[in-house]
Amino acid sequence: MTEPPLGAALPRREDARLLRGLGRYVEDIAVPGCLYAAFVRSPHASAVIDRIDATATRAVPGVVAVLTGADLATLAAPLRIAPPIDGLYPVEMPPLPIHAARFAGDPVAIVLAEDRAAARDGAEAVEVAWSPLAAVTSVATAAAAGAPRVDSALPSNLVSRQGYATPGLADAFPAAPRVVTARFGQQRQTHAPLEPRGCIALWDEGRAHLTMRIGTQAPHPYRTALAARLGLRESQVTIDCPDIGGAFGQKIVVLREDLAVAAAARLLRRPVRWHEGRGENLIAALHAREDTVATRAAVDDDGTILALSCEIDADFGAWCFFPANYMARVIALILPGPYRIAQYGYDVRVWLTNKAPSGPMRAPMAITSWVMDGTLDAVARALDRDPLEVRARNLLRPADLPYVTATGERYDAITPAATQDAAATAIGYAAARARQRTDDGPLLGIGLCNVVESTTYGSAFYKAAGIPGSGHEAASVRVEPSGAVIGSCGLMGSGQGYETTLAQALAAGLGAAPDDVVVQLGHTDIAPYGMGSRGARGATAGGGALFLAGQRMRAKVLAIAAAMLGLNAADALTLRDGVVLRRIDDAWQPAGLTLADIARLAYLDPLRLPPGVEPGLHVVLAYDPPAMTYSNSTHACLVEIDRATGTPRILRYVVAEDAGTRINPLVVAGQTQGATSMGLSGALMEHAAYDADGQALAGSFMDYAVARAADLPDFDLHHLDTASPATPAGIKGMAEGGTMGAIGALMNAVNDALAPVGAHLDSGPATPARIWQALRAAGAV
Repeated sequence: MTEPPLGAALPRREDARLLRGLGRYVEDIAVPGCLYAAFVRSPHASAVIDRIDATATRAVPGVVAVLTGADLATLAAPLRIAPPIDGLYPVEMPPLPIHAARFAGDPVAIVLAEDRAAARDGAEAVEVAWSPLAAVTSVATAAAAGAPRVDSALPSNLVSRQGYATPGLADAFPAAPRVVTARFGQQRQTHAPLEPRGCIALWDEGRAHLTMRIGTQAPHPYRTALAARLGLRESQVTIDCPDIGGAFGQKIVVLREDLAVAAAARLLRRPVRWHEGRGENLIAALHAREDTVATRAAVDDDGTILALSCEIDADFGAWCFFPANYMARVIALILPGPYRIAQYGYDVRVWLTNKAPSGPMRAPMAITSWVMDGTLDAVARALDRDPLEVRARNLLRPADLPYVTATGERYDAITPAATQDAAATAIGYAAARARQRTDDGPLLGIGLCNVVESTTYGSAFYKAAGIPGSGHEAASVRVEPSGAVIGSCGLMGSGQGYETTLAQALAAGLGAAPDDVVVQLGHTDIAPYGMGSRGARGATAGGGALFLAGQRMRAKVLAIAAAMLGLNAADALTLRDGVVLRRIDDAWQPAGLTLADIARLAYLDPLRLPPGVEPGLHVVLAYDPPAMTYSNSTHACLVEIDRATGTPRILRYVVAEDAGTRINPLVVAGQTQGATSMGLSGALMEHAAYDADGQALAGSFMDYAVARAADLPDFDLHHLDTASPATPAGIKGMAEGGTMGAIGALMNAVNDALAPVGAHLDSGPATPARIWQALRAAGAV
């Protein structure tokens, strides 16, 4: 059983400042004597750098320095991505390109000036002599015979390929009564955080110390990487994160602009700051999601899946900040989702192209659930069966758990049948199905999507995947002499409400009042080394570490309390809301001590402590969560499509989810709504488009459409709370499942509406123009 304040719907404490405009972001930090940075970027998708001439730039008033890729190569090491994974080629990236640019927007020089305007003017004055080359702008062109190589050090544009098959997969297809094929494509997208990237680098020559003020989701790994590339010890680098205005995966690793700014500050011995514009963020920061997946399902006549195979092609862009197989392989590993599929196999291919580099974006495996449930919809259509019936026939049931998937993933506390029943009931599935019609009126579609969301990413996951690294998290807890509780861990929030939920987890473990608890995040000199915020590990890893550290602190506090009360042991004592309670006659009663009383003694009167107990109250604990923990959900979407224009309108949207122990129901609801909104926005309209020459076509919010509040429906949320048996307090995590479910539910609803008239969309986005074109191709308009 969990203890209060776990489960309490406490208001987010950070909102008191953020909603009043009192947040403190990188742009809000004043640093005297700062230089401003601006970058010179390639106008070509692929081009040789013949010469960079900064003569005119150095004459611009206020310009202090210009550094090229060749200059920076003497100040910082290249990034080498070479984990020992079969089928993955090692790649290397210089701090800035020296010989060739690989995408439109590639930074090739940095200009430092006394003010922002001078830096921008200086960047415009840099003359670069280019020799443009033919660009590789799609997977098809990357794979074509004789295609130009994006990375000349590789034998082809195929940077990674991994395959897997269960022993009986090959035999299952010839023996199956039916084989159903389906195809899915997700368009290229970008994170579009409200706050674009930015940083301030301060070099202290006297201490030989770099302080980097930057919004990053993973302060300690960021520090490790930055120090290594600059040739510094980690003790010479401090990462200090202010508030972050959204990240979604774009602010995890050291990107080239950050590195160049830090190297320039060290070289020039002056603070340097950089803030990118929206256009830079849209075309030159990380992109994501450009995947195509083809599936083959061997099925019985009743729709039972006998075997499933998939082929995945991912467009990874021009440079690798992450192992190229990482996102695509996770898609393949968890693609079977919450269904009983004994025979399964995949072929994952990752390609380099002349586009902005790719990285994780909220739910890097986002296409997974649409692929699986979209395949089930294809099976239902091929067999003329109801999609809900086909899902129910294949869904895992309580009696199947614990269940080990064909790829070795273990499910132990998921409830897909229950969430599907809840979502179908809430959306009014049977009534909606009865309302569908094929006359000239609007087309009605019902979309379902069952999601299994991977959360913890413990160290064992990385070990099994052959990727160096850890999945642990560490926490520090101090109780000060006044009874104030200060916790810290290696996470950094970018909108998740960590200052509230992590304080609740710590308060529950310790037995303190939540108002007495503060959690400090984002500063590497304060927090113990942790792996940061990514995936949905914040609650499970960070919350779990703080909960366990609180429990360890509680044990010490109660041992001291027992001595103060003249008891031989603390067995009959507990701590609740900062008050020591004693069990008397099967009832808990105040013992006359508070956490503040015990803290005062521990620090200021240590001679009264029990033998062997150290003065003070300070605990540090590291927690390595299970290799993977899973939450699950079902999304149901009711869509109406205007036949004349192709415009989709969401009539109802339901989410039934099981996130285990909800630390804070208000935050869970907000995370579900936010993740679902992001998924719907991507499925409906977002597209980081390129033309045939590799020019980015979405360089502003006039071109890169993001959903507004008026574009989105109300969300009807239903919660199941099945605790995980493998994590502290039963916490599972749930920050990305909304994105996964939204893409699948929306696209399945659109295709359900189009199916009666013979139309279909096998790729997003589901814009009115694309839907209308599908209707026209089917002769329905």
